[in-house]
Amino acid sequence: MNGAESLVRTLLNGDVNVCFANPGTSEMHFVSALDRVEGVRCILGLFEGVVTGAADGYYRMAGKPAATLLHLGPGLGNGLANLHNAKKARSGIINIVGEHASYHIKHDAPLTADIEGVARPMSDWVLTSRSSKDVAVDGARAVEAARKAPGQIATLILPADTAWGEADGPATVNAPAPRTPVPDSAITDGLRALKAGQPAAILLGGAALRGKALDYAAHIAAKTGCTLISEYNNARMERGAGWAVVKQLPFVVDNALVMLKDVRQLLLVGAKAPVSFFAYPGKPSVLVPEGCTVTKVAGAEADLEHALEALADALGARGTAPRINTPAYDAALPTGNITLDGLGALFNKLIPDNAIIIDEAVTSGRAFTGATLGARPHDWLNIMGGSIGWGLPAATGAAIAAPDRKVIAFEGDGSALYTQQALWTMARENLDVTVVIFANRAYKILIGELANVGAAAPGHNATAMLTLDRPDLDWVSIAKGFGVEAGRATTLDELVVQFRRGLATPGPYLVELVM
Repeated sequence: MNGAESLVRTLLNGDVNVCFANPGTSEMHFVSALDRVEGVRCILGLFEGVVTGAADGYYRMAGKPAATLLHLGPGLGNGLANLHNAKKARSGIINIVGEHASYHIKHDAPLTADIEGVARPMSDWVLTSRSSKDVAVDGARAVEAARKAPGQIATLILPADTAWGEADGPATVNAPAPRTPVPDSAITDGLRALKAGQPAAILLGGAALRGKALDYAAHIAAKTGCTLISEYNNARMERGAGWAVVKQLPFVVDNALVMLKDVRQLLLVGAKAPVSFFAYPGKPSVLVPEGCTVTKVAGAEADLEHALEALADALGARGTAPRINTPAYDAALPTGNITLDGLGALFNKLIPDNAIIIDEAVTSGRAFTGATLGARPHDWLNIMGGSIGWGLPAATGAAIAAPDRKVIAFEGDGSALYTQQALWTMARENLDVTVVIFANRAYKILIGELANVGAAAPGHNATAMLTLDRPDLDWVSIAKGFGVEAGRATTLDELVVQFRRGLATPGPYLVELVM
């Protein structure tokens, strides 16, 4: 058994059975080991950003890490943007990065690079194996690091000679440690804030936005009258009819300040104190209103379900009917020209039960997230780190993790261009993904941001840098070129037909919505 095979078998010991890959020469022994050892599903991405973004989407839905296989420093570098998004989402990923044979590095071959230096900014744990006999134990440590709650990026660098050299066998992977207990004092502090007799809100993040934790929050809101708010970006949130009424903190600073202006007690459960996405002249970076007391009950790494359960029990809230969204999807479908309100009503009506929504619609998406609170129950996944090009890869990974659920990717045209290669992987794996491209032919968010930061109105150069025309993109042709069936919609009526066609298609389907 060589080092590469010992690593594959160790990964399987840690229940890591999916590998998103874009390999090169230095990884060929690992590729061969994946061929010889049964149990790992290997999925090729045509660009490393697809590989790392897919691993992020996979973790968010599977609740366990996948491996990536990347080629040397440049391959890892190509995947960093979506590793940034994954790190902000606290997703667990095990990057296996090939390296030159240890004795070859000194010769400074063309692909020689400081791989550890490339890895560190977007990794929580980094290690280079020094011997083929170390690889299995190093791999076990990588798995354990990736599974540390709430999830971490672990990067294991594998010199070629450690992959082909003789190894003793796989290593045992320790079971994941339980989440950090929330101290009684933090529960007491939260209880005091909720009983202070002042307008209160609970800002929820991470695992507090799903499952029993979110159910407890709904009971607490009903019992105390507090408002439930989510962070603007959320790794995964269960929402729709039957789930807790949770307001999403707006992206726009002025709107966020309005939402929070009357709050005098702000509790943090799995979330950080709210800050603006960017700095703007004359506007605050911290969005907590003056006179508001902030109480941290639990961080994202903590046992959030227990924290909210303890609060609910201390308040006697379990017997109170929870504050939940009521079904609101029986209205007639909108018709006519494309409007943001019309899109919200359309998706509210047509989102199927148990769907997984991948949201990188950016400017368009802000308008219909609130409109879909009464839709059929679904999961909603946001881009967490703001590095665009996440949506299509994340949809790929989510579909691998949940093959029995319909995945819907709401995607801006500018963002989709960064990782359009994901469409090919969707086609190759026949993934059940419906993609809606919001084709406004521009980096629309930046046109708005030009005004928000107080810059001058766009002239010739600014317009050229912020628009996607001359020529217009043809997403139907792009999709079909990657093997994905597609159609175009220019009205709400046409969108109903195309979206329904996508939902009825068992494999991938793309709708180009011309805004």
